[in-house]
Amino acid sequence: AVIYALEIIGGKWKLPIIYKLSKKDSMRYNELKRELEGITNIMLTRSLQYLEERKLVIREEFNQIPPHVEYSLTENAKKLLPALEVIKEWGSMEMERVSNKG
Repeated sequence: AVIYALEIIGGKWKLPIIYKLSKKDSMRYNELKRELEGITNIMLTRSLQYLEERKLVIREEFNQIPPHVEYSLTENAKKLLPALEVIKEWGSMEMERVSNKG
């Protein structure tokens, strides 16, 4: 089950995208791109499409002037958030441990 889950959410950008989307009800593409330092347009687009296909992200089009698209998490993706918080806490402690060594 762990390997299966990591096949879905693994890679460099999927979890950071899920984490950033968890902080707001929805985000526009450019807003999300600004929050993810170093991601390319192609990688963000592909990652969002993949997460949408896997029913982890909702893409909502607004047909107004100017038209725009917003992304948000599905209820299924929100089930990952407690695990992400644990990973974040572990990462913070590890960064502190490594910086204290130097």
